Amino acid sequence: MTVRVGLIGKTNTGKTTLFNSATLLNAEISTYPFTTKQPNVGAAYVQTLCVCRELGVKDNPRNSACINGWRFIPIELIDLPGLIKGAWMGKGLGNQFLSVAVQANVLLHVVDASGSVDSEGKLSKPGTGDPVRDVYDVEEEMIKWISKILEENRTRIIRRLRSSKLPLDRALYRTLAGLTVKREGITATLESTQLSTKNFEKWTADDFKAFVWEIRKLSKPTIIVANKMDLPYAEENYQRLVEEFKGTLVVPCCAEAELALRRAEQHGFVSYIPGEEIFRVLDETKLSPQQLQALKYVNDRVFSRWMRTGVQFALNLAVFKLLRMNTVYPVDNAEKFSDRTGNVLPDVLLVPYDATVYDLAKEIHTELAKTMIYAIDAKTGVRLPKDCIIKDRDIIKIVAVKERK
Repeated sequence: MTVRVGLIGKTNTGKTTLFNSATLLNAEISTYPFTTKQPNVGAAYVQTLCVCRELGVKDNPRNSACINGWRFIPIELIDLPGLIKGAWMGKGLGNQFLSVAVQANVLLHVVDASGSVDSEGKLSKPGTGDPVRDVYDVEEEMIKWISKILEENRTRIIRRLRSSKLPLDRALYRTLAGLTVKREGITATLESTQLSTKNFEKWTADDFKAFVWEIRKLSKPTIIVANKMDLPYAEENYQRLVEEFKGTLVVPCCAEAELALRRAEQHGFVSYIPGEEIFRVLDETKLSPQQLQALKYVNDRVFSRWMRTGVQFALNLAVFKLLRMNTVYPVDNAEKFSDRTGNVLPDVLLVPYDATVYDLAKEIHTELAKTMIYAIDAKTGVRLPKDCIIKDRDIIKIVAVKERK
């Protein structure tokens, strides 16, 4: 499946810089509010240990990359327009922001940990803004927007409940399906908020708020990315964010440092693998004093304090921790771990934690799923039934009818 990660937050928090550092696309960067007027979409990567290490083989990746035994798997990264108060009513680019946000599977909420963004999203002096308030502001807009959808469809939902005698979870699902909410999730939310037995027509404003808050968390799991950790006031604000949002992962980050390192690596100035805790200057004579000073700044203010820039770490957490995705390597030749042309471990796919080998066959090709008989675990040679759950780092061969003949 295509995993979509959305970047949300106020303007000037560094979302586009993070986007560029992860994708190396040249999205426009400016301090002017609403620089990102259209969603920027690009390919970023999540990082995991490649199975080539444990197998002791040389792989030939096609849909991904293997760097020093680390497999980088493509995902879709969406940089959304910055959000301001009143977005849920259409203020600024609110409607566009929120309508695109629902397309993402997981969100990275980027905040300026240095507090150098005011309530309107304009740059100010570090320490004058409040990143904790900024998080609440953006969350409030999303909650109000989902609430607005429910309110606008309230009469329709009541009509469904009366005429079709649909159960409440199913009637709500028809309205909220566009938010990528599963019916089971709605059922669970109704139970957790103790609204499953309450007449929908008698729901109060507090009932709606409680239901929408849980649905928002369920449908769009979120990591808070505390950006600009190299600036003054960032460390104390980071601690405030961790304390205030105890149930949410908060990742310290410096997107500017990541962007600088990736561009330096592209030009052959440094050796750096995204996500690693070190970088190495290859030849100081090729760098200007300003470039050397910039790299020293990155090392002293970012790596020495926080171990990493946080960009790759946040992406990895979002996909593997929050979405609980597993990696699987489909092959044609189970003995050689290769495709039909001899490429070893050519592809790796991200699949949900509860995906079966039949789901994998559908992901590869719908026709393959129709003709599938069973699968083979290439590591052990064990035959797997269609409903066998895939484990992380499995290497799977799908056996279909035509192959058997």
